[in-house]
Amino acid sequence: MTQPSQSSPEVPDHAYRRLIAKLNHGTSPVAPVTMFSDWWLHLATAPDKQLELAKSAQESVAAWFRFVNAGCPAEESERPISPTKRDHRFAHNGWSSPPFAALEQAFLLAEDWADQATTNVPGLSQDHEKSMRFMMRQMLDAVAPSNFLPTNPEALECTVTEKGANLLRGGATLSHDLRDKLTGANPERPNRVGKDVATAKGQVVYRNHLIELIQYAPTTDTVHPEPVLIVPAWIMKYYILDLSPENSMVQYLTAQGFTVFMISWRNPSEEDASLGMDDYLELGPLAALSEITTITGSPKVHTAGYCLGGTLLSIAAATLARKADTPVASMTLFAAQTDFTEAGELTLFINESQVSFLEDAMAEQGFLEAEQMLGAFQMLRSNDLIWSHMVRAYLLGRPDMPMNDLMAWNADSTRLPARMHSEYLRKMFLQNDLAAGRYQVDGHAVSLRDIRVPVFGVGTETDHIAPWTSVYKIHNLVHADVTFVLTNGGHNAGVISEPGHHHRHYKMHTTRDTDKALSAADWQDAAQRQESSWWLAWSAWLSDLSSKKISPPKMGRKLAEAPGTYVMME
Repeated sequence: MTQPSQSSPEVPDHAYRRLIAKLNHGTSPVAPVTMFSDWWLHLATAPDKQLELAKSAQESVAAWFRFVNAGCPAEESERPISPTKRDHRFAHNGWSSPPFAALEQAFLLAEDWADQATTNVPGLSQDHEKSMRFMMRQMLDAVAPSNFLPTNPEALECTVTEKGANLLRGGATLSHDLRDKLTGANPERPNRVGKDVATAKGQVVYRNHLIELIQYAPTTDTVHPEPVLIVPAWIMKYYILDLSPENSMVQYLTAQGFTVFMISWRNPSEEDASLGMDDYLELGPLAALSEITTITGSPKVHTAGYCLGGTLLSIAAATLARKADTPVASMTLFAAQTDFTEAGELTLFINESQVSFLEDAMAEQGFLEAEQMLGAFQMLRSNDLIWSHMVRAYLLGRPDMPMNDLMAWNADSTRLPARMHSEYLRKMFLQNDLAAGRYQVDGHAVSLRDIRVPVFGVGTETDHIAPWTSVYKIHNLVHADVTFVLTNGGHNAGVISEPGHHHRHYKMHTTRDTDKALSAADWQDAAQRQESSWWLAWSAWLSDLSSKKISPPKMGRKLAEAPGTYVMME
């Protein structure tokens, strides 16, 4: 296996860089300075852009003064600018009256001007443009008037009404949060694994250093001969696909007559620092497929992968496709990317400088802490996940919503081995080796074009981690019929879309291998909208590809009751 590109321990600056990385929680101080310098120098040599920005600033200031002089009228048509539909910071009625209306408009105009200043700067690379626009937004979000008591009408009204009791509650919450942060205490989770979540009946039938393979008990008298293997991401615990009984994908599939197997990944520690992508491939889906065919006697297995697990599954499918008779009957990808050229806002955090500093941060402990990774995800939606939470909890003194099953799963985080994480970032995000046909397994490049089994892809409309247009690129990479679904929701809630859930809809269209390729926009025009859960369509698709039902296969050798032991590892 190829070692990740890391500084040697003998290099004098290795320890120094590791210290900086540790102090900055793995964030490179060089990357933002480089982006800012690039933006500033290009802007400084673009007089036309400077004049355009000066004119825009003048027009914005004039519009703001007219608005204020008119008494800050509440009518939408009288306001210089309006918040976006997704911006709920200024939804309270108090923002429509002076002086708060003036503060809101000044902030939104400044935000709009900052977007203009970081857009279409001659000579600035597209990557740096996106990163600078994101950085500017983050800085402005931190100083939004909604974040501070004196400039937030809702917080002031609440303080007067409750005579400061809200601030006492908020202070207590802040103290509790700081204590947990300093002590490293985990939040209490009301949903207990194996009791409230991950309750599907089954047993661990195989175990190696990286995975436990769970076989779920049948719930129907007959089943399809071809079992289903689900490969979840190892960034989080597997049981997002087996949450509460009413929204468990596992329990839904067994009720439809499928024999279901699930990979449960080990939570790695410092002793696993040297585990790489090849280890996850060999000990993960390849080992699981071999065991499943032995247990069930079926030569073919339907496979499904979620997020990073889907990326690994596609590598496994391409690797096995080189054999005369692949055990893969079909491949389903849930919000999983195989081409990372448009991998969304997460790429703003991933460049050579950042990856290098992450490697230094991981060098001593041997893994990436879950908090370091989750912090990047939170920054993508800082308004919803950071600032709005602080306003609600500390200024308004309102407790967070009770933790539901999805929230409990989200808090049950895992670590990532240093070598694997470095290889993944470099080979996928930085080099895009898989899509380019350069990714190697056992010294040989694998090609997704070798995949000729039917493919079912799922993208979600508001996915910040794996944008659906990026997931859609699987059409251009495989030599197979692709049925693609675009469902409402985000990276997690869009996938957990059980039948009967209100307000669920999706679009679906099948592109045959011999059809003319469709762009993502053309696909949207061709796809048919359905007002229901996409699980129904996927189950029907799997059934059509399966043989006549038979009696359920015997369970494999029992090593432990489901949900197993690896999922319990802290």
